Amino acid sequence: MEEGTEGRKCLGLLDLPWEDVLVTHIFCYLPLRHLVSLQRVSKQFHALIQVYLANCRTFDLKQIGPSIPKEAFCNMLRDNKVLQNLSLQNCSDWVTDKELLPVIGQNQHLLRVDMRGCVCLSRHSLVAVSLSCAHLKHLGLAHCEWVDSLSLRSLADHCGGLQSIDLTACRQLKDEAICYLAKKCPGLKSLSVAVNANITDTSVEEVAKNCRGLEQLDLTGCLRVRNESIRTVAEYCPKLRSLKVNHCHNVTESSLGLLRKRNVEIDVEPPLQRALVLLQDVVDFAPFINLQI
Repeated sequence: MEEGTEGRKCLGLLDLPWEDVLVTHIFCYLPLRHLVSLQRVSKQFHALIQVYLANCRTFDLKQIGPSIPKEAFCNMLRDNKVLQNLSLQNCSDWVTDKELLPVIGQNQHLLRVDMRGCVCLSRHSLVAVSLSCAHLKHLGLAHCEWVDSLSLRSLADHCGGLQSIDLTACRQLKDEAICYLAKKCPGLKSLSVAVNANITDTSVEEVAKNCRGLEQLDLTGCLRVRNESIRTVAEYCPKLRSLKVNHCHNVTESSLGLLRKRNVEIDVEPPLQRALVLLQDVVDFAPFINLQI
């Protein structure tokens, strides 16, 4: 009796207009993993979820679970041509150009793409993004060591409206590539070139002079960056809100102090604060030290 009632409810749901009601006003509020599970209920539900997937603007694999099979990824996005946001984090260890290029090629309205940690991709995927996604605003490429200067130049040439890009640990990139990006994408508000020993004052100063609306800059571990470029950032970037310079051993308080006065959030504590913390550690540890005279 109960099974019959549930079955009638499911059939009643399917009787509602798919695209005008179910897709637009109901399924958009359900977690993607639940919708994927619904595909296994019946052929009609499978077809209905495919309609939803073909019309969704955001596809974030974190909503499904820790991993997704390659075949499922390809099937879920095969009909979608309206994506605006694509996150690949939960398939970063296996997704290749073969799976991604068709998705990029048929979705020219993408505004945000997150490829962080996608170690199996190649420069061809970045070139495809640059050629297909002229309106791209946000791009995550952290720990994508396949990113090279030629693919980044292609991105800069075709996506001049870029607002944020994460190039953390993209160690093939050198000053020349970052300078070119800064000149072609003056609207950058957030940039990370962290964990790259190739980056010097040259690129930091070029970014500061060309991207004057910069709000966030991550230079963590850029060992060759010095005070001179930080002073340039302070002079040319009045909207800066966050600066990360941890492990930048040549950056000192003489340049950071200029930004602290503007209440810029900096991930390195002032010398006095660091000294007080160290002193407190000594005081706290003192009772456990047995001093012998």
